[in-house]
Order: sequence, then structure tokens, then C-alpha cells
Amino acid sequence: MQMHLVLGPLAALIAGILILVMPRLLNYIVAIYLILIGLAGLFPALMGGPMGP
Repeated sequence: MQMHLVLGPLAALIAGILILVMPRLLNYIVAIYLILIGLAGLFPALMGGPMGP
């Protein structure tokens, strides 16, 4: 039997549990998410996207 680790749902589950335990953590999680998405949009090569137009 093989186990496939899926990072997205696992991260969402852990973040959800942490938010339930420490609601103020939501601010930091959202801020980090927005920063990462913004960087991925500005520099697609960092996220493995195509380089150039």
C-alpha cells in the first residue's frame, strides 16, 4: 500500500487546527499566504514557471 502525501490539504488541515486553538494566528497565516502569492505572481520563475514572455 502506498501513501501519497498531498501538501495542500495537509497544510490546510494543520492551519485550520492552529486557527481554532489560537485565533490570532489567522492574521499571520493570511499575511504569509498573500505574500507568497504576490511573490509568485511577480516572479513566476521562482515557482517553476516559464521564463520570459
